[in-house]
Parts: sequence; structure tokens; C-alpha cells
Amino acid sequence: MQNSDTTKYVIYADIHAEGVVEKPDVVGAIFGQTEGLLGDDLDLRELQKTGRIGRIEVNISSKGGKSDGTVLISSSLDKIETSILAASLETIDRVGPCMASISVTKIEDVRASKRRQIVDQAKNILLNKFDETLPESQELTESVKQAVRVDEMVSFGKERLPSGPNVQDSDAILIVEGRADVLNLLRIGIKNAVAVEGTNVPKAVIDLTKKKTVTTFLDGDRGGELILKELIQTADIDYVAYAPEGKSVEDLSQKEIVKALRNKVPIEQVIDQRGKKKSSQNTRRGPEPAPRAATVEASERPPVEGNLKNYIEQLNGTLNAFLLDAEGKVLKEVEVRNLVNALKESNGLVKSVVFDGVITQRILDIAAEKELDYLIGVKIGNIVKRPLSVKVLTVDDIQ
Repeated sequence: MQNSDTTKYVIYADIHAEGVVEKPDVVGAIFGQTEGLLGDDLDLRELQKTGRIGRIEVNISSKGGKSDGTVLISSSLDKIETSILAASLETIDRVGPCMASISVTKIEDVRASKRRQIVDQAKNILLNKFDETLPESQELTESVKQAVRVDEMVSFGKERLPSGPNVQDSDAILIVEGRADVLNLLRIGIKNAVAVEGTNVPKAVIDLTKKKTVTTFLDGDRGGELILKELIQTADIDYVAYAPEGKSVEDLSQKEIVKALRNKVPIEQVIDQRGKKKSSQNTRRGPEPAPRAATVEASERPPVEGNLKNYIEQLNGTLNAFLLDAEGKVLKEVEVRNLVNALKESNGLVKSVVFDGVITQRILDIAAEKELDYLIGVKIGNIVKRPLSVKVLTVDDIQ
């Protein structure tokens, strides 16, 4: 292969000809039938002159009046250009006077092969080139993996924050505290984490949270709590996952990481729990004087809740919805399939909805936009974000 120092990829292809052909015939067919096909920028002759592709290697033999072999082409082009070049080979239908076909079998990333060689050699060096006591095999593996993980880490935003390579393209991301956390997640194949590196959350991260489904994955200590507090105030967070108390994300095993992420909780639940905790602390300090204007006891349920069970029984099996006012009275009955439009066209008097259907993210978003107090359905669908302003209930919550 030529230009081995700059080669990024090697194209491997099989060739079959319905007749006896030789290497020069194949090379001539490749140059001749791709000429002008891809434009000047990807013309094979020009690419070879400038060293962007290597010599076309052909190994072919004939038997029984037919010829079979392989074609190898080294490329220093990027991935897309190399793929286009490989695809052009499959348009060749003749070699000399014979009908022929070329089929690309694989494109090898030479750099990946070199990385594997580095890992193998690193193991060999660790085992055989040091005089001191050798580390355990697990330590060997981790040492070599660490070098590979560092190679995968990228920088995000103008602050050059440590992150996995998939942060930009993934629909969901993890926000962690520091570089070591990102590395530990890369170790088990999680490549969509970005580190904030302190309690001052960077603007690049704040902007990113507005476009993604975001889970914060923080240490189980006071530092993690402080970062979460600022994230709640400045960013758009969906879920919170915690390392076990007293542990850091960078120290967790794969099993512990998976368990922590499975046990993530919606941010609204975290905020609600914090509010209850604060309320409890205030109660221990002593109750606040009751406002003079208060006329309703705290234990009395809002009027709408008293009617819910009756409404649910009426709607059971109808696939209809009741639109209620602030007092829990029915303003309008519509079919569930028309509920979205009915809510969009509502004039502000609708404060609750009870319906014989599934609560979806779309309906919940419109309910929040229209400032509804209650949304009650048969069951809850795939809800990612729950607005705090709308109380969401199911039939099971009312029974």
C-alpha cells in the first residue's frame, strides 16, 4: 500500500468476471468507467496524483473460463468521500470484453487497527518491559482502557468542557460534575455526558438543556446538592440521578451506574420533596399566624375533586371528555379525539378536564399552556415533562 503514513481507510472489494481477465484489465476498467462519474474533485487519476488514494491493488485468478479476485484501495479521504468512491466501484459492469461485477465487502478504519495495535503493545510493555512488580491483570486492563477512553473524550462549547463524543447528536444527555465522571461513563460505553466542572454552570450547558432531555447525575454529597440547586435555577432539567450517599460518580462500578440511572426521578418530584422538607422545617420552628382573611380550612378538598368519581363513572367506555369550570361544573362534553382542539379553542373558563383516554405529553402541554388545574384520564402515557402547575390524576387515584 502507498501513503501508509496518511492512509485513513482501506476499501476491500470482490471482483467477478465472465471470462479470463488480468490485473491490468481490472485497473483499466476502474479508471475508465469511473472517469467523469464523480466530478473533478473525486476523479481517481487526480486523487492518485495528489496522493489522496494509493495504488489500486488487484489479486485475480482464472479458472474454468471465469475470473475471481479482490481489489484493495487505500484512501486518505474523509469517511463520506471514501464511501462515495467505494460506491462508484460497484457501477463497473465490464472488464475488457467480459461482463463483470465488483462488490464492496468492507471499509477498514486503519486508525482503529492502529489503536488496537497500541493496546496490544501496551499490554506487552506492561507485562515484559518493566522491572518492578507487575500489576494485577484487572489493573492492566484498566490502564490500557484509560488511554483509549481519553482518546474518545472531546471538548464541548467555548469553555471546552469535558464531554463524550455523542453530546451534540444525542436526544438525551447526562450532566455530571467533572472530567473523571465523564471518563468513568465512557468506560462502560455511555458517550452522551458533559461535565459542568463546578457550581458555576456554563452558558453552553444551559443552552444545551433547552434542546435535550436532560438527566443530572451527581455525587451523593453536598457538592452535588449545590450543583443541582444552581441547575434547577438556571437550566432546563428533566430528571435527577444520584450516586449512593458518600460516593462519587467517578468511583462507581458499571452495576452501580446502571442502578442509579434506572432510579432517576423527575425534577418536579425533587422540587416538591425539597418544598415539603422546607415546610416541615418551618413547622418545627413554630407555626406562622393564620391570615385573617382565611375562611376555608386546609383539609377541605377543592370543589372539583368532590365530583371526579361521578364524572369518571359517567365517562367510562364513552371515549368522551368533560371540560369543567373552577367550581367543577361541566361546561362542555367532547369526544376525546377532539379534545386537543377543544382545549386550544377554550376561552379561559375551563380549569379541569376529565376524559376516557390516555394522558399524553401533547395534551398535558396544552393543559399547562391553558393554565388548567386538573387533568384526569384513564392512565398516563409516555410523559417526559410534568408541569408543576397541573395536577395529573388517573382513574386509580380517584377510586
